[in-house]
Amino acid sequence: MAIKSINGCIGCEECIKSCPTDVLRLNPESKKAEILYPEDCQICHLCRMYCPVDAITISPEKTIPVIVSWG
Repeated sequence: MAIKSINGCIGCEECIKSCPTDVLRLNPESKKAEILYPEDCQICHLCRMYCPVDAITISPEKTIPVIVSWG
């Protein structure tokens, strides 16, 4: 699993909107994001980068460095 945890979620849904593979969904009861499809995670870090409260942790054993194009 790439996304390790979501702690401190405020329910803004930014991570859900940013995920290209629909790994995260909003829990209708808690109104917070939850990891439903961890096997589909592409480790793109978009959920982590868009989270305004830094609530998402990516597993270190699965992470790849964020690559930024300079050209």
